[in-house]
Amino acid sequence: MTSPNYMYGRRNARSVTRSTPDHLQYSPSSSYSDASTVKKQQNPLAAAAKSLAGVFVACFTPPEPTSSTNYGDSGPPSVVSDGSRDRRRSSGRGTIYGSPQNSTRGRIKFTMDEIYKATRNFSPSSKIGQGGFGTVYKGRLNDGTFVAIKRAKKSVYDKHLGVEFQSEIRTLAQVEHLNLVNLYGFLEHEDERIVVVEYVPNGTLREHLDCMHRDVLDLATRLDIAIDVAHAVTYLHMYTDHPIIHRDIKSSNILLTENFRAKVADFGFARLAADAESGATHVSTQVKGTAGYLDPEYLKTYQLTDKSDVYSFGVLLVELVTGRRPIEPKRELKERITARWAMKKFSEGDAISTLDPRLERTPVNNLLLEKILELALQCLALRRQSRPSMKQCVEILWGIRKDCKEIAGSDFRSFSSNSRSTSVGEG
Repeated sequence: MTSPNYMYGRRNARSVTRSTPDHLQYSPSSSYSDASTVKKQQNPLAAAAKSLAGVFVACFTPPEPTSSTNYGDSGPPSVVSDGSRDRRRSSGRGTIYGSPQNSTRGRIKFTMDEIYKATRNFSPSSKIGQGGFGTVYKGRLNDGTFVAIKRAKKSVYDKHLGVEFQSEIRTLAQVEHLNLVNLYGFLEHEDERIVVVEYVPNGTLREHLDCMHRDVLDLATRLDIAIDVAHAVTYLHMYTDHPIIHRDIKSSNILLTENFRAKVADFGFARLAADAESGATHVSTQVKGTAGYLDPEYLKTYQLTDKSDVYSFGVLLVELVTGRRPIEPKRELKERITARWAMKKFSEGDAISTLDPRLERTPVNNLLLEKILELALQCLALRRQSRPSMKQCVEILWGIRKDCKEIAGSDFRSFSSNSRSTSVGEG
């Protein structure tokens, strides 16, 4: 397989953005959240896994691209740099990075009359989600386009909601990527704050892992979803005009199209990263995120870096292969923190016991499981310097996919593309 290195171009020079330290504070996530807090110990590959101790401690649903694409055999898509901004080019899976010059996304300001009409006066039957930020409704615009309409809580007491609203608008207006939700517009009117984004009809990753849609996602599809998410976060970290840290990577913030392409959503906690070109290594800020996915180093020092997203991605990888939530309070004590439990099993040579019991134990699945847990262990390193970058995660995941395809031969393609899921009622 061709190395993914050629995908990536250069980013424009950026100005430094820093913030002053705040008090440690958890803010409710605007998505469905998974509970609790975590911690971790060392980092190296196998020995350290045993002592992983831990800080492991929205939702809107966005439209499917008109033409579905898949990876094919040629590896990751390529990118052409136009000298000022990375532009996208189709290859195998579809377009990936960049923003068309004629794009009008994020520039539409809706009126309340349009919002009322789209949601049928915020009818309860249009409600599709509820989170810390507010309520999400499915709406239909005048041109027939289905959208997700996110209505903030009308709370005069929660000043953080206004900050999160502005953060989400700012971030979504400056990014465009196949694996990020698309912003259609927004509205601020008196005490109303509304964000309008694309509607993705197939629910969240967490819902599918919980089999709320009846089907069980096969492991090859879960790998493809991980690759999608890794591409999206790499774009945020490396290919926007100024690096962006998402701060809330989790399964309930990952939306799936009907062809199981993943889109990362919910930018209420997003922050501009420190500018490495200026010599800055981190941004000092209050802690925000979702319990179970929080970087222990960020939690301890208030120092936010792109490696905090890498840590959350490591938790997500464990979630994908085990099917479990990051925190399982009803399980026995040694299994309550899923990442810690899985890393311990992996280091003991018993990775197979962590595999989602709804998945088959096949040679391909066994290889996928081992390789994905090995990457998760690196992402979950206690010290951020020991974690890979998201770009490295992309490259490793593509390598895993290539290795599994070689073992499975032609079966892998149908396994990962045509048979995305199996019914819970089957077998």
